[in-house]
Amino acid sequence: MLKKENILLVDDDIDILELLQRHLKSMDYHTYKAVSVKEALYILKDTKIDLLVTDINMPEIDGLQLVKYVAEHYPNLPKLVVTGFPSVEDASNVIQHGATDYLTKPFTKVELEEAVKKALVSTQISSPVKITPKEHISKNYADMIGTSAAFQKVTEIIDRVKDNRVTVLVRGESGTGKELVARAIHYSGKFARAPFIAVNCGAIPENLLEAELFGYTKGAFTGANENRNGFFQAAHGGTIFLDEIGNAPLPVQNRLLRVLQEKEVTKIGSQKVEKLDVRVIAATNSELEELIQKKIFREDLYYRLSVVTIDVPPLRERPSDISLLVDKFMQKYGIEYKDRFIRISPEALEVLQRYSWPGNIRELENVVQRAIIMCDGQITLEHLPDELKYKIDFPKKGFKTLEEKEKEYIQEVLLSTQGNKTKAAEILGINRKTLREKLK
Repeated sequence: MLKKENILLVDDDIDILELLQRHLKSMDYHTYKAVSVKEALYILKDTKIDLLVTDINMPEIDGLQLVKYVAEHYPNLPKLVVTGFPSVEDASNVIQHGATDYLTKPFTKVELEEAVKKALVSTQISSPVKITPKEHISKNYADMIGTSAAFQKVTEIIDRVKDNRVTVLVRGESGTGKELVARAIHYSGKFARAPFIAVNCGAIPENLLEAELFGYTKGAFTGANENRNGFFQAAHGGTIFLDEIGNAPLPVQNRLLRVLQEKEVTKIGSQKVEKLDVRVIAATNSELEELIQKKIFREDLYYRLSVVTIDVPPLRERPSDISLLVDKFMQKYGIEYKDRFIRISPEALEVLQRYSWPGNIRELENVVQRAIIMCDGQITLEHLPDELKYKIDFPKKGFKTLEEKEKEYIQEVLLSTQGNKTKAAEILGINRKTLREKLK
């Protein structure tokens, strides 16, 4: 019977990896293998790992950088270093960054077992582990990351809805990560193994959207040469994500309402009703209430979609999350473009943190991606767009328009003259006709 511990082995030497795996398997541990730091990062991102065992000398990114990265991003993960080229400096560095032991190749199976037990036991007997918000979120919400109060409100709702099929409406500005919220609901819940189908209602031509969503039979319309299932049938048992639902035409809204009410769908050109077991998550950056007033969105559909509503905050309302997001994008694109970890200067990070990001997370990701391409290992001010460096976003909260201030002043003067318009006009320095026009 396997023990609970998952051990990640990182070494560019395949023979050593096989040897380590064989030894640890005989000790009833479960192992994951990575031949590079880049591969190890992908495993760490998506897998619960209890111990890292890594070599030091590897091409592209060395094991010491991996140890430093893990110490910062997974502070509760024990680290065991093995190397064939020992040095006092390396030993000092890895111990300084939290490695529990430092094994020199060749080592015996007994030495390995003792080192692994020491690493795991030292973690278990330490004070109760408090998972940092950063680690917790990266493990449970995939690409979503944040520690701000605004972000935590979103994740709290996700926790409540992830294991049931309640219909959810996700609202937020463009670029805030509404699809990430939908994916987090699906993949962190008990239906994670079922299909997740994402549909952008604004990207499919209006005359095709109905057929794509609900399917059609052969001969239902010109070009329908075969029977075909729609996105709803494909999502059976899982989740369908309807992005930009405000762009759905009224005929589609009518059919969608029936799907939500009756839990069934009928293909175009067919009379046969098909029962559905599917969770619907819709998203919009439009004010659906305004579309309802304009008679271009059904009010009854709105209430069906918004059983639970999640408002995704814009990035300007969660500034404390900017450094976390920058770090995430530096890891992602630094590895992809440069095969190394990229750093950022304090001055450059300060510029990113004080900007209001009208394009939200998507804009931030694009800026960091461009900076990584242009830099040689560290992002500095010169790698950031000029509009970010020289733009100062003055706070608008608390300021009123000139018209609003004028209205308040006129009301104040009228109050002081007890409604006497002649006296009020004299105080204001205008004639009664002008005052009358303003009062209208």
